[in-house]
This record gives sequence, C-alpha cells and structure tokens, in this order.
Amino acid sequence: MDLELEIMEIITNAGESKSEAMIALQHAKRNEWAACDEALIRSTEAARRAHAVQTRLIGLDEGEGKIPVTLVMVHAQDHLMTSILACDLVKELIEIYRHKE
Repeated sequence: MDLELEIMEIITNAGESKSEAMIALQHAKRNEWAACDEALIRSTEAARRAHAVQTRLIGLDEGEGKIPVTLVMVHAQDHLMTSILACDLVKELIEIYRHKE
C-alpha cells in the first residue's frame, strides 16, 4: 500500500465532493433542478469514495497506531470533514431554494 496515494485519494475525492456540492448550489439558485440533482449525485459519489479510503485506513490501523499520523494525513482528514459539513449545509440551502418556488 502506498500511504501517500491513499491520503491523496481522500483529499482529491473530498475536494471533488465539495466542488460538486457548490455546483449544485449554483444550479439551485437558477432553478436548474435536474442539473442540481446530478451534481448532488456526483458529490455524494465522491464523498463515498473518500470515506471508503478513510474506512480502509482505519481498518488497517486497528486502533493500534499502525498507520503513521502525518501532517498530510491530518490535512486529508480536515478536507474530508470540511467537505462533509459543506455538503450538508449546501443540501439544506438547496431545500430552501426548492421551497421558494
């Protein structure tokens, strides 16, 4: 296993998830609901990929410190958590836009 590649996979997928959520929000502002929903699906898929890597690393660590905690690992976790929060907030905002119609 190449730990750095795994960590970068978390970062890139988390970033893609957040970006797609923001794209969905832009579509919602313009009442483009099909495009909004498609972007939300892409956001969710990217988040699942990032979370799958995180879960795999947690499993390999077995709660025993087998996976070294580096600054880039902390950075990846920060990206994932921020992305999850952003996506949750964007989904709430989109619901507000949907109900304005």
